Amino acid sequence: MFFNVNSRTIIGETLVRPYKIRDFLMFHTYLRGKKGVFTRKELTCNCTSHFYAYPLDCSGLTAFFSSWSSRNPNHTSHCNPNLGAQHLESDDFDYTERECFRVEEVGCKESRVSNLYDRPTGDCRKNYGFCDSTEVDDSEEEEEEEEGEDGSDDDLRVLNSFNKNRQQSEDIRRVEADEYELRHPLVKEICRLIDLRSTWTPKLEGELKHLLRSLKPQQVCAVLRSQADERVALKFFYWADRQWRYRHDPIVYYAMLEVLSKTKLCQDAKRVLRLMTRRRIERRPEAFCYVMVSYSRAGNLRNALRVLALMQKAGVAPDLSICNTAIYVLVKGNRLDKALRFLDRMQLVGVTPNVVTYNCLIKGYCDLHRLEDAMELIAEMPYKGCPPDKVSYYTVMSFLCKEKRIKEVRGLMEKMLKDSNLLPDQVTYNIVIHMLSKHSHGDEALGFLREAEERGFCIDKVGYSAVVHSFCQKGMMERAKELVNEMFSKGCIPDVVTYTAVVDGFCHVGKVDQAKKLLQQMYKNGCKPNTVSYTVLLNGLCQNGNSSEAGEMMKMSEAEWWTPNAITYSVVMHGLRREGKLFEACDLVREMVRKGFYPTSVEINLLIQSLCQEGRANDAKKFMVECLNRGCAVNVVNFTTVIHGFCQKDDLDAAFSLLDDMYLINKHPDTVTYTTVISALGKKGRIDEAAELIKKMLHRGLVPTPITYRTIIHRFCQHGRVEDLLKLLEKMLSKQDCRTAYNQVIEKLCSFGNLDEAYKLLGRVLRTASRIDVNTCHILMKSYLKKGFPLSSYKVACRMFNRNLIPDLKLCEKLSKRLMLEGKADEADKLMLRFVERGRISPQCQQGMQS
Repeated sequence: MFFNVNSRTIIGETLVRPYKIRDFLMFHTYLRGKKGVFTRKELTCNCTSHFYAYPLDCSGLTAFFSSWSSRNPNHTSHCNPNLGAQHLESDDFDYTERECFRVEEVGCKESRVSNLYDRPTGDCRKNYGFCDSTEVDDSEEEEEEEEGEDGSDDDLRVLNSFNKNRQQSEDIRRVEADEYELRHPLVKEICRLIDLRSTWTPKLEGELKHLLRSLKPQQVCAVLRSQADERVALKFFYWADRQWRYRHDPIVYYAMLEVLSKTKLCQDAKRVLRLMTRRRIERRPEAFCYVMVSYSRAGNLRNALRVLALMQKAGVAPDLSICNTAIYVLVKGNRLDKALRFLDRMQLVGVTPNVVTYNCLIKGYCDLHRLEDAMELIAEMPYKGCPPDKVSYYTVMSFLCKEKRIKEVRGLMEKMLKDSNLLPDQVTYNIVIHMLSKHSHGDEALGFLREAEERGFCIDKVGYSAVVHSFCQKGMMERAKELVNEMFSKGCIPDVVTYTAVVDGFCHVGKVDQAKKLLQQMYKNGCKPNTVSYTVLLNGLCQNGNSSEAGEMMKMSEAEWWTPNAITYSVVMHGLRREGKLFEACDLVREMVRKGFYPTSVEINLLIQSLCQEGRANDAKKFMVECLNRGCAVNVVNFTTVIHGFCQKDDLDAAFSLLDDMYLINKHPDTVTYTTVISALGKKGRIDEAAELIKKMLHRGLVPTPITYRTIIHRFCQHGRVEDLLKLLEKMLSKQDCRTAYNQVIEKLCSFGNLDEAYKLLGRVLRTASRIDVNTCHILMKSYLKKGFPLSSYKVACRMFNRNLIPDLKLCEKLSKRLMLEGKADEADKLMLRFVERGRISPQCQQGMQS
């Protein structure tokens, strides 16, 4: 066999750098059936295809490399035979992205070929992220964490550094959500197995692995889009990525980013983008768009715009889609001024805005109630080579409808036809009718409905139902009934939505009997009520104090051929709770759980709180434990409510027992929980135990709240434990600063009559000399006067003047009179002289007061 220079280069690089073995193996397997001299390009392309087709041809050479590496200890740092085994042992669905990069992080130091046998059908570096750009991505993330001010334009100037003449590479194939793929049997079966992940066995996982290899890329995308929880989709994405003989198609990465863009999981979207770099998958501008939108949903505007800097480092030129996304993000973040500057810069780099760009800016103007500027922009769009479309006008119309500016809505409709040659059609009228109805402008909506019918447009029952609902919300039931009768006369038969709106209206005005009759009349008119209709009626019964009747009606749901849902149960449960029928409400929750509907933690807490208020803390605890055992969402707030119930009964042993139980079931108490128990201990006079509990709370890393400070200060001052209080405050203030802590101590000591201790702490308050400190000094002065110690009150006033704080003049006049009565004329004169020196009173007034 003859080798040229390029061939020898590959062999030399492999022997010097063992992680280059992939190139060497592909080179070897290809040359087994070929002879001659090859270029490096031919070797790269042809060897790769041959290596994937005949992976076992390299087994002999692999054995050679293993024996060679064992005889060369200098290269032990590049080879770890246990790494692949470790990788295979951790094969579970809870695989995370951090674990996905574990091979990368270790591989840079220990092994470049550890997964050679793990995935013989793919490129090890490509599939496991062995990429030289790792350091670049890490630096990007570090740079991203160093956020500056939102007002800077550094992220906008990034556009100037892009090459205007950069050639765009071939587009990545994109897969839209296909209904056929979502209904495919393989997709449904995999989704079923994913739903059973909590009870997985090796058999189920093996079945999922087998099905995974049969999936087409479009079907993998369908599986990701089918998950109700985006975190589950992300876990499946990473789990599938590490399976043997499987490799994600590039469109799967884009589908995953699209799923994450609908959530606030911005860091996960960023990691998927970095993973694409490691796998050497071309990153198109839409990939960065998805990440930018995810950051925007998370409220992180600064990092959303930093995605442009990532594009620059990746060498991806901006296109219109990423620029429109950036403008959309800025508008959603109420940074319209910055969006306008971004528009100017994108035009400088050769990206021409389209109607979508201007529609985003119009929406931004409307959000800031700058409707005149929005309409002015619409008028300027034709001169910029981009005439407005109907969406441009509809955006402004919706805000005009919200503000009930009907004349301007009509003027804008005329402008559509005159300036833009856009004829107002049925869609236009439907939008106006629905927007006016949504904002309770039923009469105006009905006027546009009449106008649409006069112009020959047919308004369907959806438009009529919107107006009917508007009338019902305002209690105008006669107008609503007239409009429903008009629908019958015009052959527009009302549907269940229309009837439900009227039933809801009758319930709002307290006419539940008429709502029942209307519900029965629906059957006569051939319209079957649904769950929403019955839920509206049951809500009306509960609001009018007939919760028991609502419960009986819900029990007859099977006979009426309707099925209650979680909202139905919640409505009746709250009705029973408001009427004090707590045990019936608890029984309804148990039935709700048996039917597969789980109450929220807020609903559970309301019921627990009602039980505790009636002194049934034990029943509340039993109910909460039962909900917890049945899989309901019981949280720390529910436990705190029950603990508070025990504390109100002075049953501190039960409260401490429940506090210990929280740690056993991994429901860690928060600051509110500890504050509740500390307050109860202080109320019983068990100050030492309260102090120990405070220390325990601080040791667990919990931060005191203002309520915690007030509670502790009140209880300790109540029992005269000032020294212990000051020691605790020093520890608490080291965890969380409270500016008014010592002010509260002085004021509380004054309320309990411990004025000497309050005066000792005055120096700590006067360090800052703020307005709050003035009020505290006034409270101490009044307390001294009330106790008959005007001289002590005078000392407080002098200390205030020394700190450049001016006491209240009327209070000091009262103090001066008390001093004169006790023969302290010099002190009284000095006090008033201080006001004269500061220009608060004139010398004549001072002489008058002395006389």
